[in-house]
Amino acid sequence: MKWTITTSLLTLVVMGLAVFSCHETDVAPTGRMRLAFDNVAGASDLKLNSGMYQNASGESFSITKFNYFVSNIRLRKDDGSEFVVPQDSSYFLIQEDKPASQTIALSNIPAGNYTGITFVVGVDSARSMADISKRTGVLDPALNNGMYWDWNSGYIFMKIEGTSTVAPAAQNNAFFYHIGGFGRANVKINNIRTVSLPFTGTVAHVESGSTPTIGLKTDVLKIFNGPTKLSIAQNPSVMFDLYSTNIADNYAQMFSYDKILTNQ
Repeated sequence: MKWTITTSLLTLVVMGLAVFSCHETDVAPTGRMRLAFDNVAGASDLKLNSGMYQNASGESFSITKFNYFVSNIRLRKDDGSEFVVPQDSSYFLIQEDKPASQTIALSNIPAGNYTGITFVVGVDSARSMADISKRTGVLDPALNNGMYWDWNSGYIFMKIEGTSTVAPAAQNNAFFYHIGGFGRANVKINNIRTVSLPFTGTVAHVESGSTPTIGLKTDVLKIFNGPTKLSIAQNPSVMFDLYSTNIADNYAQMFSYDKILTNQ
């Protein structure tokens, strides 16, 4: 009888270990990925306060501030499927004067080969209108990072400021473009833009042992030289008005894929 009980217990232990082992095997492997945003002005690295640039209207200018939100990230695999980064972990503020902000770390990505990325420039309407408890980190209006309109209860999706001799003397030759707006019920302004970039000719291999870094370039000149030729003299300051949608169409074109770096 004792032998029978012992054998039965041993059998149960072996079965339990087998089930545990099976569950362990069933857990899909994951890895990490980094997104590195390199802000440039054409072929030159962007230099705040010191660099001088020229737009398609022939206007020379310098840039003193450049920020933008990136959110709702989706990664495309070589089989055509997509991994959607959980929304609570998918809001980032890129700031030229804060180099650490220009590299985004993504974790718990299913292992596999990735061939492209899609993201939103801005903050979607659902999150913009969510309870403040859902708007933490870079979305916290209390952070005073200059990317939230208290008077308009909304986020500034892209902010660029600078100086130019063609900007009004009354503004100390300063120009600025603070672009936001997600298309509320009675407001036509919707400046949320979606960007999709293939990793042309390359594949980002995600696995537990390596972390690929995706190099992306952000060209500020595209804000001026996109579908709409933005003249500082004619539009030295733009915020929440209909013309801002032209600038949003321009900044949707400012991103490009550069290269993939793999760090062990």
